[in-house]
Amino acid sequence: MKTILILIDGMRPDALTNIDSAQKIIKNSTYTMNAETVVPSVTLPCTISLFHSVTPQRHGTTTNVYTPQVRPIPGLCEVLKGMNKECAIFFDWEEIRDVSRPNSIAHSTFYAGKRIGYHQTGSLLADELISYAKNYKLDFAYIHLAYTDWAGHKFGWMSDEYMSAMQTSWDNIEKIMTELGDEYTYIITADHGGHDRTHGYEIPEDMIIPVILCGENFEKGKEIENVNLIDIAPTVATLLGAEPDEEWEGRSLI
Repeated sequence: MKTILILIDGMRPDALTNIDSAQKIIKNSTYTMNAETVVPSVTLPCTISLFHSVTPQRHGTTTNVYTPQVRPIPGLCEVLKGMNKECAIFFDWEEIRDVSRPNSIAHSTFYAGKRIGYHQTGSLLADELISYAKNYKLDFAYIHLAYTDWAGHKFGWMSDEYMSAMQTSWDNIEKIMTELGDEYTYIITADHGGHDRTHGYEIPEDMIIPVILCGENFEKGKEIENVNLIDIAPTVATLLGAEPDEEWEGRSLI
C-alpha cells in the first residue's frame, strides 16, 4: 500500500502526552513509545540507518557529514525504484539529501529551515507533499520536519518552546492525513530524542523514540515491543510489495 513516512526530528515519546492530535492518531494505530534508535543518536547517521536498515557502524556515516559507503547497501528508495515505485522526499534540513542515491527518486522539495525559519518550513513542506500527492503518481513519500530539533537545541528538550514546536509539527501531520486520507499508510517516527540542549548520547532520553503505524495493515490501539529504527525500511518495502534487500538487518513490522 502507498506509504508516507513522517519523521519529526528530535521527538521524544514523553512529549506526546499532551498533544491531542498525536493521541488521536495513536489510538487509531499500531504503535510503540519504546522503540530504539541507533548509536550515535545523531540526525544524519540515524536517518541513513532508517533508509538502509543497518547501523552507522555498517553504513559508515557517524556524524552529520555524509560518508560514502565503502561497500554500498541499496537504500529504501533504490529498492523501491527497482520495483518501479515512485518516491519523493520533502525536507528542511539540507543534509537529508544524502538518504537516497541519484536517480532513485522522482521528486524532492527542500526549504532551508536555517534561512526561512523552521517554524514556517514544516507547513510549506506539508502543503508541497499534499499538492504533489494529488497531482502525480506517488507510491512512497518521506517528509522530514526539523522544527522540534531546532527548538530543542536552542531552548532545551521539553521546554515550552520545544513543546510548541511539537504541537506545530503534529498540526502539519494532521493536515497531511486529513487531506490525503486512507489512500496511504502513515508511519510516524523520530530519528532520536534529546536532553538539556543536546543529544547523541547512549541514554534513554536520546535513544528512545516513538514508532506509529496507521493504516489498513495495522491494528488500531495495538502496542508492540522490540522495535528499532532499522525496522522501518523493511516495513515500508513490505507495504509496497518489494523484497527487503538481503543486506538489511531490520525486520518488517507487518
